[in-house]
Amino acid sequence: MNRKEENLCDVEEFIAEYAAHMMGCGIHTSRVIRSAKRIGEAYGYVVKISVFQKSLILTLKDEHNPCSEVVDIPSLPISFEHNSELSALSWETYDDHLPLDILRGKYNRIISAPPIHPPIVLLFASLANASFCRLFGGDWCSMGIVFLATVAGLFLKQKMSASGINHYIVFIASALAASLCASTSLIFDTTSDIALATSVLFLVPGVPLINGVIDIVEGHTLTGFARLTQAALLIICIAIGLSSTLFFVKDRLI
Repeated sequence: MNRKEENLCDVEEFIAEYAAHMMGCGIHTSRVIRSAKRIGEAYGYVVKISVFQKSLILTLKDEHNPCSEVVDIPSLPISFEHNSELSALSWETYDDHLPLDILRGKYNRIISAPPIHPPIVLLFASLANASFCRLFGGDWCSMGIVFLATVAGLFLKQKMSASGINHYIVFIASALAASLCASTSLIFDTTSDIALATSVLFLVPGVPLINGVIDIVEGHTLTGFARLTQAALLIICIAIGLSSTLFFVKDRLI
């Protein structure tokens, strides 16, 4: 494709939006940069991009004129589906030389696709957390209690997040709700310690932790440390919620 077929600033505007969305979905930085440069190369432009935790700076240039933009990175739910589909879209653009209007149409269809229905997420996340309980040595009674505790904690998290409440408060409240429900295991002759410990595992921020390490290893130190710091704060929030429950039931644990 000849670079004159697509306007420089139109391509730059799309790539900036594309890269910001990928970062917001929890994709590690080097993959975002590679995908953005791949699209720019497909249109015959050179892409220069600097990525930070809350914003990115993108410059697109040809032999004569550069076009730059600073874009805020949105706070979006982590999406492995968007991760794979947007990365595949960059390859499709590179291989098939898609016109910009077709590329934008495909991009809009990907990001506007309806997410997995919350009750389905609730069911499978609860089953997964109950499986963790079993994996760590919990009995069947503890598994049932952890399943119900996860349903309560994750349901509260979904509702609070939908209301726009600060996510640190959401994590504290969800950990408290899940661990309080799991503390009912103290009434029964069961592995109550394992039930309490595994009831909050659904909140562990695995993706920010993994991405933070990947970013640091690949040289994106600022973004990596920012992601690890955010993950550490979320882990502290989980600990506060769980510690509050342990304070309430400490007499039963002795």
